[in-house]
Amino acid sequence: MSKARRQHRIAALLGEHAVSNQSQLVDLLQHEEIRATQATVSRDLDELGAVKVRVAGGETVYAIPEHSMDRIAPEDHLRRVMGDWVAGISHSGNLVLLRTPPGSAHVVASALDRAGIEEILGTVAGDDTLMVVAAEEVGGACLASRLRDLAGL
Repeated sequence: MSKARRQHRIAALLGEHAVSNQSQLVDLLQHEEIRATQATVSRDLDELGAVKVRVAGGETVYAIPEHSMDRIAPEDHLRRVMGDWVAGISHSGNLVLLRTPPGSAHVVASALDRAGIEEILGTVAGDDTLMVVAAEEVGGACLASRLRDLAGL
């Protein structure tokens, strides 16, 4: 099996199953008669841009962002990410703080970074909080309002 086909199956398996570790993924591939070592799976996950996200119950599982980092994420994708992961939004000056469940701030930050929103200069993500820097002429209050709308808050 080619590397591209194996990686395609890995992406599909991560969408179908809550995969919490690489050994589990190796087993799932083996069930489909795809032989891969843990080292190979590790490299594939890295190349696919897989990230660990926390799901209900506190468990972390692998997920692959829907869009590559060099593409602009469409607004409907951003709305879905914001609606699923943003729990609260506040602002001060030209800064906007978004609260997420533990381990999820990087998912929202990545979606915002790829959205191409001109009013956003950049993001900094922690574990459950991310800071969004608004362009000076826009300000935090205006950007916070727009982000609340996107998140359905």
